[in-house]
Amino acid sequence: MAVSKSTLSIVFIVLGGLAVLFGTVLVFVGPIIIDDQIVKNVEINPSNGLSYTMWKDIPVPFFMSVYFFHIVNPNETLNGEKPMVVQRGPYVYRENRWKDNITFHDNHTVSYREYRQYFFEESMSVGDESDVVTIPNMLVLGASVMMENMPLPVLLLLSTAFKSFNEGPFLTKPVGELMWGYDSKLVDFLNKYLPGMLPTSGKFGLFAEFNNSNTGQFTVFTGQDDIRKVHMVDSWDGLKSVDYWRSEQCNQINGTAGQMWPPFMTKESTMPFYSPDACRSMELVYQRPGVSRGIPVFRFVAPKTLFANGTDYPPNEGFCPCRQSGLLNVSTCRHNSPVFISHPHFFEADPVLLDTVNGLSPNEEEHGLFIDIHPETGVPMNVSIRLQLNLLIKRVFGISETGKIAEVVMPMIWFEESGYIDGPVLNTFRTNLVVLPMVMEYMQYSFIGLGLAGILGAVMLYLSDKESIKDTKHDPTSETQAEKYCMNDTGKK
Repeated sequence: MAVSKSTLSIVFIVLGGLAVLFGTVLVFVGPIIIDDQIVKNVEINPSNGLSYTMWKDIPVPFFMSVYFFHIVNPNETLNGEKPMVVQRGPYVYRENRWKDNITFHDNHTVSYREYRQYFFEESMSVGDESDVVTIPNMLVLGASVMMENMPLPVLLLLSTAFKSFNEGPFLTKPVGELMWGYDSKLVDFLNKYLPGMLPTSGKFGLFAEFNNSNTGQFTVFTGQDDIRKVHMVDSWDGLKSVDYWRSEQCNQINGTAGQMWPPFMTKESTMPFYSPDACRSMELVYQRPGVSRGIPVFRFVAPKTLFANGTDYPPNEGFCPCRQSGLLNVSTCRHNSPVFISHPHFFEADPVLLDTVNGLSPNEEEHGLFIDIHPETGVPMNVSIRLQLNLLIKRVFGISETGKIAEVVMPMIWFEESGYIDGPVLNTFRTNLVVLPMVMEYMQYSFIGLGLAGILGAVMLYLSDKESIKDTKHDPTSETQAEKYCMNDTGKK
């Protein structure tokens, strides 16, 4: 039996209405479902396999690339001429990080220590750890600046000690020894008679205390009671604040531990984190949107005020005594050695600094730090943290090893810690947190579109059926046939 157009139109209207209703419900309920799944996946909870593993063991490639500033003219520099440097590297190290001593607490926090190990990657490096470079001798030039206000007899005695142990103003050694430590009779002497003066009790190297070490005990919020606090630091080594700086604001421990951030970030969000290596909290700001390996991200960068001095940016007055903008004086947390942190090649620093050293060429692409983060989850997709280590050197009367050296903040090395999510972790992340939400979004609008199409089709069927009935009533051929039928019927009677 044929189905009438009127019946079909009713069916289409019902089905279309249901589709529109379901799609509309998804428009409002869908984001709630997605957000709920994000919350469940980003909180620090051992039952969340993917996110907990990423937080605990960081199963993604992570590398540290180190560049040395080789001094071309050490003798001329000692005589007061402007230093000339040539960048050597990168010397690339694969970095393994993992968390241990993980303890969950009743106040929705978790404590842990994060350990790190470095392994040289020759295939990714430009050169080998046996390469020989010349850099300032921190034991001589750094100690000279530290002791410059001591009585002259003490300075003369220090100079004599340098000569006795054959320590000069510059070091020419293999990269591997400068990185991870070399034997020094002066170091042995100082550790024996002045214990605690140096950061190490063994070999002396720029990164000697980093390998096979941990960054202290972090206690962070799990987010199980408030997702807005997930990964935020509650304390570091039992402290709510440090005492390295001269203001309460600068001493505060703010933000996360620098690996993940709370979800649902916007362009107005910032990315605060505490860095034990820099002894302070820092904050990145939004720059632009982008895409990293098929995943939408926000790029956050360091603001120009990050290393500004107190004159150019008053809130940074607590980090002083300051020199030019672009330098962070970390002497208070580095055994009072005259060490400064900056962006590589003095990027975004006072131009005066570039006039004191030849061979520097800063640019944002190579020397700016950034983090590309997935804003909905707060998970970094691509990270590049770039910092430079500098030493204040100058002539110190009474210490002949300093010669006629002009006062200059001397670049020694700069390094980049970089990592990105890739491989199976990326695929799982993309599927769970990008593809599925996208499919749900397409579904809701597809249902609405199909429903409206169904309703429109029903209306057209109804109008078509109505027009057909109307045409049948007014068809002359139909009326003539009816008259003939009546006449034939009368004749028969």
